[in-house]
Amino acid sequence: MRVGAKTGKQWGRGRPEPREPSVEDGRAVDAVEITRSIRRADLKAVGEVRRALRELMRHRCPADTAEVAELLITELVTNALVHTDQGAEVSASLAADRLRVEVRDYAARRPRPYVPTADDGTHGRGLMLVQALADAWGVDASVQAGGKVVWFELDGALGGRAYGAAFGGGYGGGPA
Repeated sequence: MRVGAKTGKQWGRGRPEPREPSVEDGRAVDAVEITRSIRRADLKAVGEVRRALRELMRHRCPADTAEVAELLITELVTNALVHTDQGAEVSASLAADRLRVEVRDYAARRPRPYVPTADDGTHGRGLMLVQALADAWGVDASVQAGGKVVWFELDGALGGRAYGAAFGGGYGGGPA
């Protein structure tokens, strides 16, 4: 399923389509993927992206992994829309026990995590959450046509991750 960059209309409906199996260590690995194009300043699309990721992960990942992934994709997509003057491209790929999410925007400046002050309200914590909760994350600035890709990866089984203890088992996002 893909969302149009200009209209915001869905081009296709239904569950994510499996791609051709990839090969990892000589064995086939089934992968599923979603992609979205989001218009400039379309903050309503954040919930749609979160719902699409939830559907991708449903029945494939533990609930705590899905909750963390939803929180982190929300943070990265919101950052791309709030801190740039253009839209974003979002992709999520789930293969074997690893989820990889990439958010591409068209601004060249790199994001910098910082420790927010009490005066920042609810702003400034997104990259700190990504840094704390993702198994891996980074920024690829060598994107053709300018911009950058901010990405994170999660292993399929979070096991003893401190997410639930640190954040009370949920992020307060409620239903999207």
